Amino acid sequence: MAEKKSKPKTKTNPKKTATGRANPKKGKPDPIEELKNNLSQEQDKYLRLFAEFENFKKRTSRERIELFKTAGQEVISSLLPILDDFERAVNNTPEEQNKEIEGFVLIQNKLNDIMKSNGLIATETKIGDTFDAEVHEAITLIPAPDATQKGKIIDITEKGYQLGDKIIRFPKVVVGQ
Repeated sequence: MAEKKSKPKTKTNPKKTATGRANPKKGKPDPIEELKNNLSQEQDKYLRLFAEFENFKKRTSRERIELFKTAGQEVISSLLPILDDFERAVNNTPEEQNKEIEGFVLIQNKLNDIMKSNGLIATETKIGDTFDAEVHEAITLIPAPDATQKGKIIDITEKGYQLGDKIIRFPKVVVGQ
């Protein structure tokens, strides 16, 4: 038998690219391109995460400011009935007892000043204003004395208050029907 001499197999490089590297086999991406893609994806993730963190800082800062603005809301809300009682006492006192009520008026004024300095504002509601469900709380409807009073405020039973821009108590009103 004749033995065949086999040629030693040598690897031949496929065509080289302009960079001097061999073209990858079909189906396998170039490792450098793969790394570039991974890098751009990671940079994109980083930028998104950074933007999300910045938005988080801004949001928490706004929430903290809002919390400071309304921190005393519960205390102020619990003092509103006392303000109402002072006002009723002063308004319903006969004139001959005005000297006795002067002390109450001073206390009422001090309390009102303290509340105003903490951001409490009485809402402007007048008899004859048009009823607005967004701003007023209707406690009852009564027949209007005349046609022009339909849908208008006939009486105000309790003042409304707002703390900053937030209404903490709606004015309670009687509306003409």
